[in-house]
Amino acid sequence: MTQYVSAEEAVSVIQRGNRIFSHGSACTPNYLLNEIARQSYRLENIEIVSITQQGDVAIAKPEYENHFHINSLFVSTPVREAVNSNRGDFIPIFLSEIPILFKNDILPLDVALITVSPPDKHGYCSLGTSVDIARSAVDTAKKVIAIANPKMPRTHGDGTIHISKIDKIVWHEEELLTIDYASKVGKEELIIGQYIAELIDDRATLQMGIGTIPDAVLKCLSNHKDLGIHTEMLSDGVIDLIKNNIVTNRYKGIHEHTSITSFCFGTKRLYDFVDDNPCISFLDVQHVNYPINIMQNKKMHAINSAIEIDLTGQICADSIGTYQYSGIGGQMDFMRGAALSKGGKPIMALTSRTKKGVPRIVPFLKQGAGVVTTRGHVHYVVTEYGVAYLYGKNLRQRAQALISISHPDDREMLSQAAYERFKCHRSLV
Repeated sequence: MTQYVSAEEAVSVIQRGNRIFSHGSACTPNYLLNEIARQSYRLENIEIVSITQQGDVAIAKPEYENHFHINSLFVSTPVREAVNSNRGDFIPIFLSEIPILFKNDILPLDVALITVSPPDKHGYCSLGTSVDIARSAVDTAKKVIAIANPKMPRTHGDGTIHISKIDKIVWHEEELLTIDYASKVGKEELIIGQYIAELIDDRATLQMGIGTIPDAVLKCLSNHKDLGIHTEMLSDGVIDLIKNNIVTNRYKGIHEHTSITSFCFGTKRLYDFVDDNPCISFLDVQHVNYPINIMQNKKMHAINSAIEIDLTGQICADSIGTYQYSGIGGQMDFMRGAALSKGGKPIMALTSRTKKGVPRIVPFLKQGAGVVTTRGHVHYVVTEYGVAYLYGKNLRQRAQALISISHPDDREMLSQAAYERFKCHRSLV
């Protein structure tokens, strides 16, 4: 019989100077993190390692400056302010390689905090909606502390963990954290979705990044046939495609007949859909995002987004100048994997301007901005003004193509910048 303990007792195993892994996305263990914050009086020099924390993450607040340091592998809203202060930092790394940090003792973990489904009759729990890097964290941490939440879906794949591997387990029932990307899709994103849908072939395998544009693309695929899914993240947009037999996974080349992901984040409808669903497999991100595995899919189409792109095709997707906004994630894993796939298409999508009217296609990236995808890896760039194909193009041709899909009010500025940089005749840009 499972011996549940209080949150207070569970986190008592944490000691000064520990490095702690915190499960991410809908699995963020805020119930335990809140208890750790409450016990901050006895805890100092605690390092928190994580990706995509969600909800009200207490330990990231300024009052805990002398107790907890957020060392983020992918920055999200609740920890963003801390990471950009002296209370945190950011590790640039491909999502596929994060497990290596744990396994090779580059970031050895003292404690892993996870949220799981309650143990079944065989004593197995499930990592639920986020297997991603949690699998390797659980496998390598010296201690594992879990929240058993009956609201957590039991997912198929690499996420099973036997109760004997958990040192302390706490029963806590609460609704999972949600996000509704579909409700945030605007007119520009829908136009972009339509352009991208025209690029997607029947029998293509899809990867969708995070945000509104991937959901907009999925909305536009109702007339496609025999699509496959091999993605690091799953969102609500795939549900109807699977139910309507548009996604069949019959022609992928690897993991055929199954939609592959490492985590999902969306609405309760999505969580209900993945619960005990054998047509969706949640696998370790080291496998899902490994470019050699990705490239085995035929017609692999990777759809990702960016914060800004310069006139030569350099992609910044993780920072606004020196301000760390998100992370490298799996963008390069999939952009490269798709490029190497037979019939594959790496696609970069972004609105021509931000909601505040700031241009995203720019002469130069902001000072201090990180290049996530190099100009050598960029093939298709899509905005609401069309599609630019950069692969094999020289710098002047790239500038011309990108200017043609920029916001009309930015084209004069960009043309002038291209003329000054490349000394080409104005009529060429």
